[in-house]
Amino acid sequence: MVVGLGTGSTAAWFVRALAERKLDVTCVATSVQTEQLAAELGLRLAQLGETREIDLTVDGADEIGPGLSLIKGGGAALLREKLVWEASRRCVVIADAAKVVPTLGRFPLPIEVVAFGHKTTAARICDVLSEFEIGMAPRLRAKDGAPVRTDGGNLIYDAACGRIEEPAALAAALKSITGVVEHGLFLDLAEQALIGAPDGVATLEP
Repeated sequence: MVVGLGTGSTAAWFVRALAERKLDVTCVATSVQTEQLAAELGLRLAQLGETREIDLTVDGADEIGPGLSLIKGGGAALLREKLVWEASRRCVVIADAAKVVPTLGRFPLPIEVVAFGHKTTAARICDVLSEFEIGMAPRLRAKDGAPVRTDGGNLIYDAACGRIEEPAALAAALKSITGVVEHGLFLDLAEQALIGAPDGVATLEP
């Protein structure tokens, strides 16, 4: 099989468990961080496009809403994650019960933008958000006093939406902005979610 490896603390547990199984699989990582972990654990790696179609991708999520709509990108890997997800026959989310919400938006929505003219792009994002009655301006993600850079060299703006009543419409509007590379709304991509709880694992489907 060809397996897509997600990014983040929960996905890292899957990568470790997969390595322990010592299966005959080829892995496509969604970030440099995951790629390094997989290499250290002895998993066979390939770049996206070097293999046939990815059979299965397993990844975490920051929020899981109705119909397995997701917010992802807390680890700043949303572009590579979405590229791998969309190249996969099947995508499964693994998360804890706290990530399941009745409406998306409590977790700030990550929006990846090109660095050139990013303040202008942020102003356009703000205009789009206001059309959806989201009043908070997006904030540039920073760490140790410097802007966070993605693996692709881009920047991340986080939009505190509160509630996203129309995820599909907001996704389309954000994607139409010149300068926006990708957003963290993952819609109609997950086939199943495995939710960890104190009393076991629950399965969710769209």
